[in-house]
Amino acid sequence: MKYRPDLLDEKSPGNIKVAQLTTEKDVPSSHIYMEAQVFSADSRRFLLHRAAHAHGSDHNDPKHQYLVCDLENHCTLSPLTNEIGATAPSVFGEKLVYYFVDQTEVGGGRLTLKRVNPDGTDRQTIMVIDSAIPETNYRPSRIYPLSTISPDGKRLALSCFLGDGRLESVNWGLMVFDLEKPAVQLILQGPSWCNVHPQYCRSADASAGHDILVQENHGNITGAQGQNKRVTGGNGADIHVIRDDGTNFRDMPWGRDGNEFCQGHQCWRGRNVWAITGTQTKQPQEAQLIEGRAGPAADHIGIKTPGGARNDLSRNFPRPDFHHFGTDMDGKRLITDNCLTSGGKLFIADLGEPGRDPAEFAYLMSPRSSCSKQAHIHPFLSPNGKFGFFNSDESGISQAYMITWDG
Repeated sequence: MKYRPDLLDEKSPGNIKVAQLTTEKDVPSSHIYMEAQVFSADSRRFLLHRAAHAHGSDHNDPKHQYLVCDLENHCTLSPLTNEIGATAPSVFGEKLVYYFVDQTEVGGGRLTLKRVNPDGTDRQTIMVIDSAIPETNYRPSRIYPLSTISPDGKRLALSCFLGDGRLESVNWGLMVFDLEKPAVQLILQGPSWCNVHPQYCRSADASAGHDILVQENHGNITGAQGQNKRVTGGNGADIHVIRDDGTNFRDMPWGRDGNEFCQGHQCWRGRNVWAITGTQTKQPQEAQLIEGRAGPAADHIGIKTPGGARNDLSRNFPRPDFHHFGTDMDGKRLITDNCLTSGGKLFIADLGEPGRDPAEFAYLMSPRSSCSKQAHIHPFLSPNGKFGFFNSDESGISQAYMITWDG
């Protein structure tokens, strides 16, 4: 780690510091996608990865590793994985990390679920899938690089491709792993689930803790080998909530009206049952942050969903142009980026009453990123909201950075 005061400018608040966490000059590193559950519950340790970029990695690259960053030990980085194929990690509590080893191929191969302590001890194989998912004829492949774990640590969700390599427009699906039995169930399948972004609700409420936020890409086109030829159609994606047994499918009141389009970035507001999405609107031409609460399923009509509730968090910000974001666990603080201007910008925001108040934004700094896809800023916060994180290629190669606040 090295401190980077040169990344601050005259508009930056005086109580922040910026540190560069990864410094290898010939190997790119990156934070895992900002919605991923990579932090210990006590905000002391988190995962990032080397030989990776802002949207993931080639998990067959022998240089690729997940690293544990110890914030209490000067941000020391320690390798957690060394298996080729390691992907889709989720952290539970303070002492457990789950991840997959992907050795699948379209229509075959092997997917292994593992568990390990953050210090690399007690590594165990929990489950292996080397045949069809139970009660289906589907073999999982093209494993999604993000998994999500339930608040009680008993279930883990992961999406995948379900094609056999022969048919066009075949299915994608969402698997839920019972970590206690162990067992796996396919709870969602269809051609439009190519980019699910599954995210367990973090609420301590027993019922809400079974809910998963999912993204549906209507109008996408997929080839027989699982390659996305078109990610979405003209009306764009919409966002839903589904119970992790495959029941109680609901709609989020965002997009799908021809003017507002979901960007494809959304997350729960901390432990709340409200979630936040990024939108693009034609009139006015803005990128807004809208929070919402699900309504009953209503034929994918997005913003017009009866019973859905929404609140424009960015309504007091002049010409909002926000794209990626994350909140603290209390749902009181949000960090977000503007990745379209030169170098990008980072903002912090205080959040008021869910469903009612606008956010209050304050400028932090420019990450000086090229804002290319592989160097997207993708900011997020630690669970306690005391640390912020982002990516940048300002050094000429993708690296992972951290912001701290004094006081």
